[in-house]
Amino acid sequence: MAADAVLAADGAKNEAQDEPMPLVAAARGSRRRSGQPSVVTTWTPPSTPDLSMWHRLGMRRMRTIMAPAPGMLDAYESVISFVGTRMSASASSARPTSLFREREGVWPNTLVLAWTGAGWLASFGLMAATGWALPAMGVLLCVHTMILAAYLIHEAAHYTLFSSPRINRWAGEAMSFIAGASYASFDRIRHLHIRHHRDRADVTCFDFKGLMQRRPAVRRLLQALEWAYIPATEILMHLQVVWRPFFVPAQRRHLPRSAAMLVLRLSLLGLLAAWSVKALALYALAYVLLLHVLNFFDAFHHTFDQFFVAEDEPVPMDGRDRVYEQAHTYSNLVSHRFPVLNLLTLNFGYHNAHHERAAVPWWRLPALHRELYGERALNVMPLAELLRTWHRNRVKRVVADHYGAPETGARRADAFVGAHGVSFLTVV
Repeated sequence: MAADAVLAADGAKNEAQDEPMPLVAAARGSRRRSGQPSVVTTWTPPSTPDLSMWHRLGMRRMRTIMAPAPGMLDAYESVISFVGTRMSASASSARPTSLFREREGVWPNTLVLAWTGAGWLASFGLMAATGWALPAMGVLLCVHTMILAAYLIHEAAHYTLFSSPRINRWAGEAMSFIAGASYASFDRIRHLHIRHHRDRADVTCFDFKGLMQRRPAVRRLLQALEWAYIPATEILMHLQVVWRPFFVPAQRRHLPRSAAMLVLRLSLLGLLAAWSVKALALYALAYVLLLHVLNFFDAFHHTFDQFFVAEDEPVPMDGRDRVYEQAHTYSNLVSHRFPVLNLLTLNFGYHNAHHERAAVPWWRLPALHRELYGERALNVMPLAELLRTWHRNRVKRVVADHYGAPETGARRADAFVGAHGVSFLTVV
């Protein structure tokens, strides 16, 4: 029990740091579970840290030393990744400080943040316009900017946008408001998402499957609406973030935030209706389309175990190491042939690369994906195959006990049912 407390304290202390922390926690846990002795090595690093060189040199030597102990080899690899990334961060911090975390990210991040904010505001003017051409453009613009806002929250959660955690938090809060997910604080969203990386699992606080078991009428309603292509399950997951602080004693500490945001957003929606009922109706349509897009990508990123637990309740690792993480992660790209189209989702589809090096910003992910997996990565799922299984399994997905898994050969995604309730915006 004392060892568990120390590990928990370590995880809490390191959570505010960058993302290699979950790998260190996993490595420590692996050593503790296996009972194997620690391996101590000495190594004089190069003057300019190079993570890939560290990895190559270290793994060549340690594959020989620890060949009989593959668990320790995985732990060693995790530690090397952590140390190398920390030294790279230290070297970067010696340069003149700037607003953004990386100098090369100034223009990509500035452009996407400006486009998201300005485009979202402009979309309401288009949706209120006369006729249907401009309003249709407004709906598409609103959906796209809300998608970008959601994935910018994800970037801010990994501290890949700005050099300061505080400014990342501010950006995350602003993007959360645009994405309609501001009822939960950015810190809550980040905490649960870091758990997703650390635990290599889908950790969700609201047991919607348990609710359906207790209330069959709710299950039937959700299935009927999903059959009609209404994202009812994801609507439920977003609504529970609003209502649980009002009715669940353990969530009462979040009530001031939820209530204040509810009053603010309802007031703004009232003003929007007074200005243009048409714009309000089209905004509702845009939000429904947003939920479809977010769930489509979330549903097929993993075949992880799903746990319904309190936000700080630990879950058993059960051998979920880095090999498991990559084997159960999939990259659902908008287009493999035309990579520029993946900017529509801020390169979020390069999910294997993201889980391999979670501190890499969105604009570096395509290059990292090619470096790690080449041009024919096995875990890349074609968009057409996923669209087919998303359609065919839309009702089954509501109550499925497991996500299914891709098979081999043609139409290999047909058995990949997918998941609900795993969005980083709603697992809180």
